[in-house]
Parts: sequence; C-alpha cells; structure tokens
Amino acid sequence: MNKQILKLAIPSILANITVPLVGIVDLAIAGHLGSAASIGGIAIGTMLFDLLYWNMGFLRVGTGGITAQAYGRKDYKAAMNAATQGIATALTVALFIWIIQWGYVEVSFSLIKCTPEVENLARQYFFIRVWAAPATLCLMVFKGWFIGMQNTVFPMSVDLTVNILNLVLSYILAIHTPMGIKGIAFGTIISQYLGLILAILLIRLNFKKFFQYINIKASIKLKDMRQFFAMNGNLFVRSACMLVIYTGFTSIAANYGNTLLAVSSVMMKLLLLYSYLVDGFAYAGEALTGRFIGENDSYSLHLVIKKLFIWCIGIGVLSTVIYAFAGEPLIRLLTDNVEVIKASKPFLFWLLLMPVVSCAAFTWDGIYIGATASRALRNGMILSSAFFILSYLALKGIMGIQALYLAYFVHLIIRTIYMSVMAKKEIYGLLD
Repeated sequence: MNKQILKLAIPSILANITVPLVGIVDLAIAGHLGSAASIGGIAIGTMLFDLLYWNMGFLRVGTGGITAQAYGRKDYKAAMNAATQGIATALTVALFIWIIQWGYVEVSFSLIKCTPEVENLARQYFFIRVWAAPATLCLMVFKGWFIGMQNTVFPMSVDLTVNILNLVLSYILAIHTPMGIKGIAFGTIISQYLGLILAILLIRLNFKKFFQYINIKASIKLKDMRQFFAMNGNLFVRSACMLVIYTGFTSIAANYGNTLLAVSSVMMKLLLLYSYLVDGFAYAGEALTGRFIGENDSYSLHLVIKKLFIWCIGIGVLSTVIYAFAGEPLIRLLTDNVEVIKASKPFLFWLLLMPVVSCAAFTWDGIYIGATASRALRNGMILSSAFFILSYLALKGIMGIQALYLAYFVHLIIRTIYMSVMAKKEIYGLLD
C-alpha cells in the first residue's frame, strides 16, 4: 500500500512544489520592482483570480472523484464522460468570465480597500491574465481526470512545464523589459496555453484506446450531466466558502496599509508552502479512495487511510522543524524591502503552528473527494468559514491584525474536527 501511495504521491509532490514557487517568484519579482505597492498589486490581482478560479475548483475535484470511482468499476465510458463534461463546463465558464470581466473588476474594487497605486497595478495584471481563462480551467479538468485514472506522472509533467515556463517568462518579461507587472501576467498566459497543448498531446498519445467510449453529444445532455452537476454544485459552495477565507484574509489585511498587506501576502505564501507536500498525499488518497470504493474493497480503503495519515503527520513534523530555522530567511528571499522584513517578525511564529494544525484537514480533503462525499465537504467548509469570520470579528479589537491569523487557524481546526467525526458515516460507511 505504501508503494501505491508513493507512486501517486511523489509525482504530485514534485509538481506541487513548483506551484507555490511560482507564486513566490511572482511576489519576489514584484518585491524587487521597487515598492511595497508592487507586492500589494500582485496580491490583489491574484486574489481577483482566486475569486474566479477557486469557485471553479470543482472542475478538478469533481472530475477526479468521479473518474477514480469509474476506474475502480472499470466503467471507462463514465470516465470519459467525466472528461468531456468537465471540458464543456470549463469552456462555458471561461466565456462567461470574458463577458463579465470589466463589471467584475469594478464591483471588486468597490468592495476592496487599497491605495490607488495598488489598484492600478492590480488592474493592469488582471486585464492581461484573464485571457488565459480557457487554458487555466481546462487544465483543472485534465489534472483531475489524470489523477482519477491513477496517473499522477502526466499532471506532474504538465504542472512542471507550466510552472517553470511561468517562472522563466515572468522573470524575463518583468525584469528585463519595460513591462513590469504586465510582464508577469503575459508570462502566465503563454505558459498556460503551452501547458494545455501538452496535456492534449499526452491524452492523444497515451489514452487513445479509451476514445471509443467518447460520445460528446450524449455526455453533455442535461440528463447525463445530472450527477456531475449535483456533486459539483456542493463543491462550488465549498469553493465559495474557501474564498471567503483566503480572499477575506487578503482583503482584511489591505485595511491595515500597504506594508502589512505585503507582509500578509508573503506570510500566506509561506503558510501554504508546506501544504503542497501534504497535497501530494491527498491526491494519492483521492485516487486510491475512489478506486477502492469503486472496487468495493473495504480492507484496502481502511488501510490506505491509515497509511496516508502516517505519511502526512510525518511531513507536518518535518515541516515545523524547517520553518523554525528558515522563517526569516524565506521572508528575505521574497523581498528586500526593509520595512516589510521588519514588520514580518511578529508573525513568524504562525509558521510553526501551520503544519501541526492543518495536516489532518488537508489529508481528509483528498479522502472525501475520492469518496465523492461532496455534501460533507460543503457542510464542513460552511461551518469553518463561519468560525473564521466570527473569530476575527470577536478578537480584532483585542489583537488587531493578529486576530486575522488566529481566525485562519481556527477554521483549520474546525475542518479537522468535522471531517474526523463524519468519516465513519461518509467514508467508511460506504462499504462497511
């Protein structure tokens, strides 16, 4: 079982490591463009895309869970239907995003408080990067489908290609041309479309034998998409709740000025850095949980969950040790702004708590996705996002911006407790 987990987890970890590195590089490039406003502009611009794309996270999550169970049942028609339904949905959503982009930005900045300089930079970034929407959303579908088909090497190849190209192109265009922040956005567009081309080639070359099961016209009929939409409706609500937390974190931080916004943007990148290691095992859990439920194999289901938690707790402990020694050096790597570096010191202790508090929540996420337990995922996020809001409102008068960080950790604890309690019914109960 450990071999099966590692076969799926290691490629995902290698790919996942590049995801925060690209975000960190974007911040680092902005951090060396001359002002805290540049960091804030990237942070707000990225948040605007989080508002759009995180709600579309069901394209990966839903596709992966449905495909994994279909693979376990050897129902390859259902597996191919999941892919075609996901792509059709992704392209429709991308077109909608293009249509609403201008109104969306105006409404967003009527609600987000930031300086005119930060707003201007964020607008420049957004209106360029938004044209990558079809590639970004289709890549979510392909990643979920590959994982569901028990293959994490292909999504690793695509992610590495996209993220390394993004890193190189963004650096060259932002630093070595007059484009500045616009160069970061153009680097993202080019890398996303090249990644999409690679994903299509991988499917064409390696899954051709499954093409006989494709019936696009039949698969996108409303009746056949009912399961897809039923599950993904719950996952959409879950993603919306996650947005309340992650974009709320950035929006609230913006109220404390450019320096603390820059600090909070850097801190959130570092807080999530370790989670990309755990997510590799969560993806393995997603694939194997779905497969074993599809195969009706209760023994393997219990065993894989036990092994997953052993691996993830080990990663959590190791990550805490690394953060203890590397916290401040990582901050200095991201920015040379003396004011931002100095202001970050009171927040570094949160890095030590992140792995311990969050490893179980992230692991359960993958397991629940593989089980297609979308209703429980939805309810857990609704509850935890409510605790995030209430905790901040209750403590901001006492703790200031530190209440924001505490509220974030409260939501992780609530997620862990809820999913641990519900696992007997929502996961084990499916086969016991």
